[in-house]
Amino acid sequence: MNILLVNPRIPDTYWSFRHAIKFISKKSSNPPLGLITVAAMLPRNWSKKVADLNCHPLDESLIKWADYVFISAMSIQSDSVSDVIQRCKNLNKKIVAGGALFTGDPESYMHLDHLILNEAELTLPLFLADLRRGNPRKIYRSTAFADLHSTPAPDYSLIKASDYAQLSIQYSRGCPHRCEFCEITALLGRKVRTKSTLQVLNELDNIMLTGFRGNLFFVDDNFIGNRHKLKKDLLPAIADWNKSKGYPFTFTTEASIDLSEDPVLMKGMTEAGFEKVFIGIETPDETALKECDKHLNLKHDLLESVNNIQSAGIEVSAGFIVGFDSDNAGIFQRQIDFIQQSGIITAMVGLLNAPNRTRLYKRLNNEGRILHNSSGDNTDYSMNFIPKMNKEILLEGYRSILTNIYSIKPYHRRLKGFLRKFKPAVQTKMKISRGKIAALLRSVLYIGILNKGRRHYWNLVIWSLFTRPRMLPLAITYSIYGYHFRKVYRI
Repeated sequence: MNILLVNPRIPDTYWSFRHAIKFISKKSSNPPLGLITVAAMLPRNWSKKVADLNCHPLDESLIKWADYVFISAMSIQSDSVSDVIQRCKNLNKKIVAGGALFTGDPESYMHLDHLILNEAELTLPLFLADLRRGNPRKIYRSTAFADLHSTPAPDYSLIKASDYAQLSIQYSRGCPHRCEFCEITALLGRKVRTKSTLQVLNELDNIMLTGFRGNLFFVDDNFIGNRHKLKKDLLPAIADWNKSKGYPFTFTTEASIDLSEDPVLMKGMTEAGFEKVFIGIETPDETALKECDKHLNLKHDLLESVNNIQSAGIEVSAGFIVGFDSDNAGIFQRQIDFIQQSGIITAMVGLLNAPNRTRLYKRLNNEGRILHNSSGDNTDYSMNFIPKMNKEILLEGYRSILTNIYSIKPYHRRLKGFLRKFKPAVQTKMKISRGKIAALLRSVLYIGILNKGRRHYWNLVIWSLFTRPRMLPLAITYSIYGYHFRKVYRI
């Protein structure tokens, strides 16, 4: 068999970082980890190729070469998915589809040849067995959850590591919390399942073989779901591994706010090389947190928690949401104030949307408020339901948040405040590369010369040189991030 594994294009969004990665000559922020994991589950004697449309256009010759085209996607990729499907249909190629988009909305894709839904460890072997017998079914589902000890190491050899700003790795699936707007528990369950430490170290070895050096993203939705195992086993093992290899990697991940209450865990993470964590703050409003069942956040002083994590030397990026039923006109300034005061540079603020497998979708659908399926992009000024607040007021307030946190002046004020206080616990051993020098020169040209905010850029650079010279690379990096955010949000 010749198998083409296609990762459809992600549009220009907050998380694409498309305007930022150009500065470091990369084509995409992250590789398609799901696809290269599925590739490792296929028979070894099959020929496999990955086509990542975020890096290169889909060449027709690749479609013609394939016996089957495997597509995996999230909802945000649906437009590109439709295009890929049409091109494959035009060439009479059979399509095998899986991943969050198809698992969440299989009814819209019943015209495809085969749907491999839920977790591939459970459903893909059934399809392969039927295929060998010559009678594969249309659809494969499972209500069970996979044992990750059976998950093979992703086949990183199928991608060109130098195309990506960072590579990805997974340790766990599932999240113990049950936020109303989140579909993670519907897709992956509330029980946290993990790989073994040996599996993770083996995957790190495999990534080393690609020649990649830099930041790895642990894609776990809540990396600290099993704290005991992390502190006792995984983190010390990664710390020893990283040290023995000369510190080739730093790490980023996602976690819940209760990380802030565990200094032993935070120390273990920094010793292993974790320099940044994404946290779902959502809102400073307690009524909205109760509404969406984000009860964990109610137990913490959110500003103090962010400060605790950053004081431990781990940078916090965070997600914020407006559009809850309980939100009023005062929420917009409260969000602005929280973000500015917390010093969170990478603050992803989105409009509330209801993915169709969430409890929020079910509630709103019962109330007759659902308009259509969510686009998967909560930063594109769209909502898939009728909000309680007047929509025009909501959209105007949303724009005011973005303007007041990402316009050049307030953004640089927040950035300076962060750089003034932050002391990274992870001291990277990365050498100055040609790519980093090129990024610096491009930032000088596009932000320091051609951009209307060039005065603020040079003010930040000079301030960093004289006040916190060791933080200058981070200052440049976040100047580039700010450039991307203003492009995406059209500020």
